[in-house]
Amino acid sequence: MSNPTDITISTSEHPVSLAGAAGSIKASLSAFASDETHLCGKHRLITFTARLKETDPLLWLQNQDIYPRIYWTNREGTDITAGIGKADSIEYDHAGPNNHTFEYLQHHIESKQHDERYFGGCCFNNVQPREEDWAPFKSLYFLLPQLQITRQNDNPVLKAHLYVHDGEPLTAAAARLLDTLENMNTGKIAGEGTIPDLGTISFSPSREEWITTCNKVLDTFNAGFMGKIILARRAQLEFSTPFSPLLFLLNYPFPESSTYRYYFEPEPGRAFFSFTPERLYRRDHDRLLTEALAGTCSREALAEDTTDACRHLLNSEKDIREHRFVKDTISKELEPICTDIDMEKQVRALQLNNLVHLYTYCKARLRPECASDATVLEALHPTPAVGGVPRDKALQQIMDLEPFSRGWYAGPVGWISRHAAEFAVGIRSALANRSTIYLFSGAGLVRGSNPASEWDEVDHKIGDMLAIARQTV
Repeated sequence: MSNPTDITISTSEHPVSLAGAAGSIKASLSAFASDETHLCGKHRLITFTARLKETDPLLWLQNQDIYPRIYWTNREGTDITAGIGKADSIEYDHAGPNNHTFEYLQHHIESKQHDERYFGGCCFNNVQPREEDWAPFKSLYFLLPQLQITRQNDNPVLKAHLYVHDGEPLTAAAARLLDTLENMNTGKIAGEGTIPDLGTISFSPSREEWITTCNKVLDTFNAGFMGKIILARRAQLEFSTPFSPLLFLLNYPFPESSTYRYYFEPEPGRAFFSFTPERLYRRDHDRLLTEALAGTCSREALAEDTTDACRHLLNSEKDIREHRFVKDTISKELEPICTDIDMEKQVRALQLNNLVHLYTYCKARLRPECASDATVLEALHPTPAVGGVPRDKALQQIMDLEPFSRGWYAGPVGWISRHAAEFAVGIRSALANRSTIYLFSGAGLVRGSNPASEWDEVDHKIGDMLAIARQTV
């Protein structure tokens, strides 16, 4: 396997049913594995594809009991992938600075001789110890699914990844994939299912503790020690029985909301998922697209429509100042690694279901020596919208002040390949552990912030997921 190559085998010219696609891929896989000319081990990844008739990737995923399970939708809804099983993975689980994690990811993605995408995520701060609930979520965990349905502006496609590991016989790898194909549910797709009754809800920190902590931070601003810090809250939801966390995505009632939808379930019932509006970056070779997102207004709090909420936000001195912190910091972070930095002067309003955010696009070209995802991740993560300014002091303050570990909350989540990547910021997110769901969200503190108002802002940010949990949407 010294010269691995990437082979794609198309098994259907026209869209077929899920059962038909699985059958054609199994036939092609068996024929490929039985051909003795392939037994020399030159091929590391062979991708079998079949075009599908109209299939909902999310409903397909809910009907599978093969793990891990992943789901990804970009903010525009033009790139959707649902996947099951693990053909290959990049995993790292050692405490240390984030740049060590990113360099490990870069080294291993560069070693791949194919351009398929690996889906996963990273810790927000890999120096911070993680609680037991985060155990299945490593410092870094990206995987290439064995089977996936992908839709990119066209009919959905079923992909099967035959990954032959070093020293592994082709027949053994083929048998492993064939077993997953045999166990994939290709029958009638069942409905969405029902979330069980919600019992208790508790908050960490409590409202009183939050206000006390925020006032301590505001005192440091008055002393001139910091420009901005993001503090997060965790809501703990206890349900009557364990259930599939994927029901949160299936019951999400706002299809027009401008959010990424991300789901990673390494073990049954233990998942991290996010409805995040924030792009960290998109890279295509040396082309980089990122953005500044900060400043929030709730339509509900104003009892106004979207237009009035946008107008209020665009005229809010506090929110404009918070947005400027993020915008200026990102520009400075890009200067050492990019040329042709084009940060929009115009501030836009990003509309969600009941929230409006300020955001600004930024395009740039990576310098030749910096055209790697490790370089971009180290430069941009964490953004001032989830960490603070200055970064290192804010990260230390977050560890000192927040009474829980962030884990993957606010970390980079998305996909990566050798020549392209797209990462969102894992905010508006949740961690599921069978019958317990933890909801995470935060608020940006700058000089002049009101702790009680910031508490209310976080309430609005987790409002959509709470409505799903309470079955009131």
